[in-house]
Order: sequence, then C-alpha cells, then structure tokens
Amino acid sequence: MKVLCIGDIMGEPGRRAVARAMPRLVARHQVDIVIGNGENAAGGFGITQELAEELFDLGLSVITTGNHAWDKKEAVGYFAREPRLLRPANYPPGVPGQGATIVETAGGERLAVLQLMGRAYMPMIDCPFQSAKRELTGLKQETSAVIVEMHAEATSEKMAMGHYLDGDVTAVVGTHTHVQTADDQILPKGTAYITDIGMTGPLHSVIGVKKEMAIEKFLTGMPRRFEVASGPSVFCAVLLELDARLGKAIAFERIRLID
Repeated sequence: MKVLCIGDIMGEPGRRAVARAMPRLVARHQVDIVIGNGENAAGGFGITQELAEELFDLGLSVITTGNHAWDKKEAVGYFAREPRLLRPANYPPGVPGQGATIVETAGGERLAVLQLMGRAYMPMIDCPFQSAKRELTGLKQETSAVIVEMHAEATSEKMAMGHYLDGDVTAVVGTHTHVQTADDQILPKGTAYITDIGMTGPLHSVIGVKKEMAIEKFLTGMPRRFEVASGPSVFCAVLLELDARLGKAIAFERIRLID
C-alpha cells in the first residue's frame, strides 16, 4: 500500500497546490490513499464543509486538523457528521467528531488514521500519549496498518511520540509548524517518522502569512490580524510505502514541489 500524506494546506494557495500536484503524484507513484491536514484551508484559520468537500473531491481520503479545528463555528456540526474529517482524539469526551477513522484501498486493504495533538505550547487537552494507547487498542483489532498524525509545536514532543509508538504503528507524521524537517526515517522497530511534513501553501511567506504582516508584529509586538500570502506555492508531503499485513513501513520519502 502507498499513502501520500500532505502537510498543512494553507488557504487558497494551498488548495491550488493540492489540485495541481496531487493528481500527478498519485498517478506517478500509484498512490492508494491520500491524507491531508486541512485546519488552515479556510483563509489560514479553520475549515468549512464546502472546503472539506472540495478537498475530498480532489481525492483526499481523510482530512486531519488540529488546534484550528473549531475556528469556523459552522463546521462544528460537520465534524459530527463526517467521519473522514478528524479532530484530535485527545479532546475530552463529548467534543463533536472523532479522532480516528479507517479507510480502504480499491483492493480492500484497510488503513487506520489516528489524529493526536500535542500539549507543549498548545491548548491543554488530554494526554496524547495515553490517548494514543487507548485508541490503538480498538484500531489494531481492525487493521495492522495505522498512521498517526501528531499535530504539535514542540519537536521533542513529536519525537517522543514517534519513539513511544515505534513498532506499534506504521508511521508517525508531524504537522503544525509549517516547515518541512529533514529527519524522515524508519525507526528501529519499523515505524516511519518525520517531525513535520511541512506546509502546502504560499512559498514567499512566513509560515503561510503575508511576510510584511508577520515582520510588523515582530517589530512592534502589537497584535494584528494575519492574511494568507499570495504568489507561487510550495507542496510538501511524504510518500509512505507499507506492508498492510504487518503494519510496517517499507519505504518513506519527503516531497517538496514548488509551483
């Protein structure tokens, strides 16, 4: 099984980059399943039903989110209705939506996707490490192949999760910081790992935001509303090949394409 995991899709430039790059990659590498983080799809802040359905129509099988999941209040009900749109599994009980789902390839192989969110410099929700083990108890009864997306600020927290789950899941992929890291690897017990997939969105920006706005905030220390930058885009993803029967990674590589 081959899985393409796309990093944080930032606004219209990110959606445009997905529309241009993803079909070519899927065809070239014979990708079975595509996963993408969509929490910045709506102008950089949140996601709407319309935009989620746009991404599903483009070919995404699962959309993950993170701390911006609830920025568009109209999407809260959609989280409850759409099992392919995930919010972090370590939100407390009673929060709309779900943190994991299982999808199938055209050939009938099953893949579980589990979304977690870190707590270092992030909203204080339930422990992602304990939540991971709890969720995996049920998911591993359905399939051996499990991809975990860890949406977190701290590199150390993401790396700790990778080693914590090494051998228990097929891959741990990081999102949130919007900068692709060069530490893609297969850990000793067979789990693929990368600290951050990177952003899919405006290339000449500060993590997707108009650079002038970000610079002004750093210069003045004053709060201000950010806007998504324009211009050429970058498409960041990782391509994972896995043994679905064993749930182990076979090959793992970074992808970074400039529009």
